[in-house]
Amino acid sequence: MATVALQHVASMYAGVAAPPLIIGAAVGLPPAQLTTLLAASLVIAGVATLLQTLGVWKIGSRLPFVNGVSFAVVSPILAVVEAKQGAALPLIFGSTIVAGAFCFLLAPVFCRLVRFFPPVVSGTVIALIGISLLPVAGNWAQGGNPGAEDYGSLVNLGLAGFTLVAVLLFNRFLRGFLQRISILLGLLAGTLAAIPFGKVDVHVLSTLPVFELPQPFAFGAPRFEVASIIAMLVVMVVSMTESTADMIALGEVVERPADDRTIAGGLRADGLATAFGGVFNGFICSAFAQNIGLVALTKIRSRFVVALAGVFLVVMGLLPPVGALVSLVPQPVLGGAGVVLFGSVAVAGIRTLAKADLGSGSNAIIVAVSLAFGIFPIAFPDFYQAFPEQIATVLSSGISAGCLAAVTLNLLFHHVGRKRDASTGPGPAEAAGHGEEKPIAAADPVKNAS
Repeated sequence: MATVALQHVASMYAGVAAPPLIIGAAVGLPPAQLTTLLAASLVIAGVATLLQTLGVWKIGSRLPFVNGVSFAVVSPILAVVEAKQGAALPLIFGSTIVAGAFCFLLAPVFCRLVRFFPPVVSGTVIALIGISLLPVAGNWAQGGNPGAEDYGSLVNLGLAGFTLVAVLLFNRFLRGFLQRISILLGLLAGTLAAIPFGKVDVHVLSTLPVFELPQPFAFGAPRFEVASIIAMLVVMVVSMTESTADMIALGEVVERPADDRTIAGGLRADGLATAFGGVFNGFICSAFAQNIGLVALTKIRSRFVVALAGVFLVVMGLLPPVGALVSLVPQPVLGGAGVVLFGSVAVAGIRTLAKADLGSGSNAIIVAVSLAFGIFPIAFPDFYQAFPEQIATVLSSGISAGCLAAVTLNLLFHHVGRKRDASTGPGPAEAAGHGEEKPIAAADPVKNAS
């Protein structure tokens, strides 16, 4: 159980660590304060994961759902940093508290949107989640830092390839428990292979404090300004959309379809963890899609395994040297394992699309156009740069753009004018039992399993 939980931590650590490291570097924080920012993100990710998996009252999805700092916050936060310089962090944390409260209060309303996520919509979004993550794996495989001299070098690509082959071989030839931790074994093999190339720096461990409690408002009392609050609310809505899609995806993987109560609880956990993060020097929390791929790949669906991963994250945040152990895994090694993890998410989306009637012309059009809208910002990051800033922030996420397109087209083809069309009788899709109005939340788990 501990080993599988550690595999969850290893697969998402880079995503948790990257935003505070990027933001801290932009603000110009010294190493000690940068460590504080990173430790806070780890503790908050652990608390958010515990809320999601174990649940308290009506808070938490009670699914094996991993939460952490959303990478979507980086771009708007960097804009605030550029405008405010040294006064940026108090503004950011104040806006984060407001965004968390907004998410918590809006959760019961937002969860009702699940009826607009039938298989043709949810399958498209889930596939886009995997597709949008694959470039991240490609960047990691090249080294993670495009400005580095060895970015894209044969050494980096060789380590990524070695890790990928190791994961595949472990998954193919091992059995039982060892097969289920093939990702962790692949990461370990890749890290050991990286040592002779100087990619693993253990000296950083000696520079960290042994124990550190997160301090509320360590960077000053929170400040509230309308512009930064609006920017953070936009990011919060994006994160809520992605979390909703991820909960639906995870519900399919564990054969427990996410209903509106599950989604509302999950969004409340996101909101509470986000507000908690604003107090303790953290950022907006959202789902980690790569861990959905890990659940699908290992077939270990216990939420208590993921809860233990949350405990590990809290411990790593309180003990910086322990947390830094996972950071020893080089980016190219993570990239090699990410190919399998992120690709598994895309496959889960394709599996969900198989439940929709793609023989219907309208369903095929919904998938085709939504995939295009989702892939455009992935292939061309500046595709929506001419739009107003708030709109561009939403559409710059391929997941959000594709999700909005899929929901809108589903409304157009399957909801608008339904009463008028009902007089002519059901169409072939509805007559065959493939109507798009039936949400995933209402699906039969036994039927899904078959």
